[in-house]
Amino acid sequence: MLVTRDDPGFEEARVDRIFNRRLPGRQPAAVVRPETEAEVVAAVRLARERGWQVAVRSGGHSWAQWSVRDDALVIDLGGLHELEYDQETGIVRASPSTPGGAELAPYLAERGRMFVGGHCPTVGIGGFLLQGGQGWNARGWGWAVEHVVAVDVVTAAGELVRADATQHADLFWAARGAGPGFPGVVTRFHLRTRPLPRHFAHTVQAFDLADFDEVMTWLHDTHHTVADTVEIVALTKTDPRLAPGPVLLVTALTMVDDEQEADQALAPFRKNPALDRAILVLDNEPTTPEAERARQLEDNPEGHRWAVDNAWLSGPASEVVPAMRRAYTTLPNEKAFTIWFSMAPLRELPDMAFSVQSEVYLAAYVPWEDAAEDERHLTWLAGAMADLAPVTVGQYLGDSDLRRRPHRFLSEEAWGRLQQVYADRDPDRLFVGYLA
Repeated sequence: MLVTRDDPGFEEARVDRIFNRRLPGRQPAAVVRPETEAEVVAAVRLARERGWQVAVRSGGHSWAQWSVRDDALVIDLGGLHELEYDQETGIVRASPSTPGGAELAPYLAERGRMFVGGHCPTVGIGGFLLQGGQGWNARGWGWAVEHVVAVDVVTAAGELVRADATQHADLFWAARGAGPGFPGVVTRFHLRTRPLPRHFAHTVQAFDLADFDEVMTWLHDTHHTVADTVEIVALTKTDPRLAPGPVLLVTALTMVDDEQEADQALAPFRKNPALDRAILVLDNEPTTPEAERARQLEDNPEGHRWAVDNAWLSGPASEVVPAMRRAYTTLPNEKAFTIWFSMAPLRELPDMAFSVQSEVYLAAYVPWEDAAEDERHLTWLAGAMADLAPVTVGQYLGDSDLRRRPHRFLSEEAWGRLQQVYADRDPDRLFVGYLA
């Protein structure tokens, strides 16, 4: 059904399934929620006929609310529901609005498989994958988009095509990293899955923020030596079970075949020089995917206003650690948290639009509920990111708002190549592109 500005229900449709409730005032021309691919094709053709641009909503989890665009037709893909696994090939076919953790992960687990999807269970796979897909154990298993083998796309010409490495290869290249700049509507992802690991275990170490410099310097100089079966995240958050104020958590999650392999993979964390001062130490404790997803839901509450930003960092610990200090040690409220994500040692990326990364990723996430607190939280985030500027080499599109702090998220070569894809596939710029 097409809902225009003058129709009942327009406001609900305008922001339906939008996770960040710091809602924008942008006014689309109309919203449509197709339930079939044929209806997606019809929507694209209708937009062209009426002179509207097209914006696409998959899961609605974009911090910048990419899909809410002035004077555009919003194609809300929440009505597409497909989830089908091919046992012979190990390929799963899924609609863009499918929540990676809440639906795709348990569906695959029942079949002894997994996909390297996003950490927050409610994130739809569409925007997540188009922006690169920083999923589980990205340092070892690669970016989630590297596991996309094909996409079905409605083009600006209103044609439904399948894009992969051998056909419509330009669209396949762009779909792996262009994000909301992709010139088409992806209606289906074909994803290569992995065997579900038989054993999950984690090490968790909690420290007073007074130990920040020592712990993070050690981690900065050590993480590249850790086995690539380990996902390494250091974060500051408030957990009343540990301390009345924020604490620094060093976490290592390994997904392997047995307890002995996990013990060996997690052994380097026993050499943390501040371990004798730790508030909490869990060493090689068994865990489950369900428990990890539950923790992510706790950290990403629904119904909140959010401000989020990030940076790829590069340099010696003597420069990077001081630059991170404000983002880690001055959180603006009890729900805010900052993460440090290891990607070391870096692997060479395949030929795809996604093209900017470094060995260390930092992102600050600030949720709150009162609109009167907007300015205070945005000011804190801007200051924390400004401190990082001397050691920043780029940003990850999935945690970015280009209106607030534009920075490179594609290499110069990839950006130039994407412009050619636009010229070939969408010369009239039917699709809205980046919100910047």
